[in-house]
Amino acid sequence: MKKLGIALALLCTASFSFAQLSRPTVYLEPQQGFETYLAAAFAKKGVPVDIVADQTKATYVLKSAPVEIKQESTGGKIARCLFAYCAGIEDKGNVSVQLIDTSSTKMLWAYSVNKQRGGSKNQQSMAEAVAKHCKEFLEKK
Repeated sequence: MKKLGIALALLCTASFSFAQLSRPTVYLEPQQGFETYLAAAFAKKGVPVDIVADQTKATYVLKSAPVEIKQESTGGKIARCLFAYCAGIEDKGNVSVQLIDTSSTKMLWAYSVNKQRGGSKNQQSMAEAVAKHCKEFLEKK
């Protein structure tokens, strides 16, 4: 009976180790620091991938277009509030990403996000949106 328990424990450990090794790997292409926001968002959202620093060891590459942040000037904000209304005066940001299979260079998934939030929250919010939707795609795949 004791041998059966040990055999089951070893089998479970081996299965767990194999499951961890079979996770796909993703290389986040550098994009002016946005890749750091993406890495943090992938961890926060529990995206089922391992992020690697070496592109040659990656199953997928996540490429992102340059992040565009449109900041409303303080004078513009004041003028809009005085003569019109204050709605929609926050800074705006957008980014597009593509998930590429490294073995075939086939684009598997693409996503574009537009956020209207103040200041530096744009990049974090956009990265979290990318991570959320990438996780949904990978779980269905």
